[in-house]
Amino acid sequence: MKKLCLLAVILFTAVTVQAQDAVKFAPLDASPVDISYFPSRSVKFKKTDTPSPSIKVIYSRPAAKGRVIFGDLIKYGEVWRVGANENTEIKFYKPATINGVAVPAGSYSLFAIPEKDKWTIIINKEVDMWGAYAYDESKDLVKITVPVKTVTTPIELLSIAFTSKDGITNLVIGWDKTTVEVPITIK
Repeated sequence: MKKLCLLAVILFTAVTVQAQDAVKFAPLDASPVDISYFPSRSVKFKKTDTPSPSIKVIYSRPAAKGRVIFGDLIKYGEVWRVGANENTEIKFYKPATINGVAVPAGSYSLFAIPEKDKWTIIINKEVDMWGAYAYDESKDLVKITVPVKTVTTPIELLSIAFTSKDGITNLVIGWDKTTVEVPITIK
């Protein structure tokens, strides 16, 4: 009986190890996915006094790697997915207003058309796309032009964060020597 149990354990282990070897996991992506929340502490602590999130942005973070980003890698005047891989997704948990346009709670795509001194930021109703290849302007909900700010210390990885002042939430996008801020009013 002991030999039979030992044989069963050995066979089970062999099958389990063989099944694990059959799975081919993808290597780490060159532009890993990240998430930014507003308010930033809303999901880090499960306390009743911490507010639930109002906005969430899911995006891939490409690295500059010594390249000229805006005007070269990311062409001026062309629609960009604000990241790499899948298009960047922005989720509003509460209704908001951007540039006087009401944005209902829900999930949207975030695109930009970078220029040297300004960007056009686009909130689009279509989600779950790869890049900006299937971008459809007819599904734009919001388009806003914001000024470019130059930073002295280059930002190696594309980064998205939020700031808040006087009831306005700013979605801040930064990469290389450039940042832009998109003012959002959350209702």
